[in-house]
Amino acid sequence: MGTKTYTPPASFIDLLIDAVFAVDADSRIVFASAACERIFGYTPQEMVGKNMFDMMAPEDRERTRESVDEVMSGLPQLHFENRYIRKDGQVVHIMWSASWSPAEQLRFGVARDITERKRADSMQAALYSISEAAYEAEDLLALFKRIHQIIGTLLRADNFSVALYDEETDQLSFPYHVDEYERMPKASQPAAGTLWAEIIRTRLPLLLTPETMAARLEELPAGVDENLLCWLGVPLKSQEGTIGVLVVKSYLGGVCYSEGDQELLQFVSTQIATVIERQQMQVRLRRMAQYDPLTVLPNRRLLYDRLKATLSTARGERRRFSLLYIDLDEFKQVNDTLGHGVGDLLLQEVAGRLKLCVRESDTVARVGGDEFVVLLQCIALPEHAAHVAEKIREALSHPFIMNGHSLNIVPSVGIALYPEHGDDEQQLLDHADKAMYFSKKR
Repeated sequence: MGTKTYTPPASFIDLLIDAVFAVDADSRIVFASAACERIFGYTPQEMVGKNMFDMMAPEDRERTRESVDEVMSGLPQLHFENRYIRKDGQVVHIMWSASWSPAEQLRFGVARDITERKRADSMQAALYSISEAAYEAEDLLALFKRIHQIIGTLLRADNFSVALYDEETDQLSFPYHVDEYERMPKASQPAAGTLWAEIIRTRLPLLLTPETMAARLEELPAGVDENLLCWLGVPLKSQEGTIGVLVVKSYLGGVCYSEGDQELLQFVSTQIATVIERQQMQVRLRRMAQYDPLTVLPNRRLLYDRLKATLSTARGERRRFSLLYIDLDEFKQVNDTLGHGVGDLLLQEVAGRLKLCVRESDTVARVGGDEFVVLLQCIALPEHAAHVAEKIREALSHPFIMNGHSLNIVPSVGIALYPEHGDDEQQLLDHADKAMYFSKKR
């Protein structure tokens, strides 16, 4: 009994799930099978005559040219991967097998769509990278930059913004904003009436495509560029609520986001929200460790760090600086007669007046109770420190009105000068402290 044979129909190649191409030496398509429409969005007739590189993601062109050179030199390519822009603007990942026919002067290739596989791999890698970023980032800005890079491995995110939401004030802040056309939004602005507010309220993503954009243009930020193509925002959700929104945008000539991109961004947004909250908590903890919670002034620990840095600079550059130690005379009587609530308000007011007496480069710290220290950076003459001390006495001499009470405070101020009164941090603090007590007794 002979072997059964099969003669395929003329359209046999069009039954293949993978797309088959024939491309000439100039990379122009001379044949494309029916599967190309499913993968690339173009009919075979639309594909013929196109240059493959014109459809390719710009970032992959140089690497692909090197692969083409190898194929045309007689080295067939297996499992080569690159990206193309579909007719609808979406990005598709392709795995190629290709060889060159010298007789035909054509490059024959089989293209397989591996977008879903690449997406799954990218999401797993992104989740790991986001968790890693939480521990490596030095601050929130560094964290947002890293998250932008990670999102960029999942989808085109040339234009990327992070908006954080304050529920108490109903305000949005924009700690990170990269956009080729739109300027940086105001540091803080009302959330009401914006697309971000809709996402925060509904806790649902929002995708605007060319088909749905026109109806929502009035709700986009004022002055948005008319070339806007797609707008995709997803909520940053935590257990406590929605803490913000991630937004990616594309403009004419760029990619068009799909529901798949929305699902992808939504998938990683919860992890991103957790990372942001963790980073915010670390910032708050560091601030609590360095600042006095009542007056929001640097505490003794931060003052000591800044004094150490100032001392190091002064030694190297032979500069002068000064410390002023300030105590509020008879402050205890305020607490005893009017209560600690009034005493706390008084300390806050004193802190505010002290900051008005010095430069931004100087430091006003609360080191305990009613005691404050002022670090004057880089003074030219000792008289300058005495002038600031007098300015402080004058500022605190005016009555403080606290809960209907008029309080008069007399400060005692001690001055220490570098290098006259010490060569290390503790010597200078001790000298200023003793000078303050001498002033109080006097």
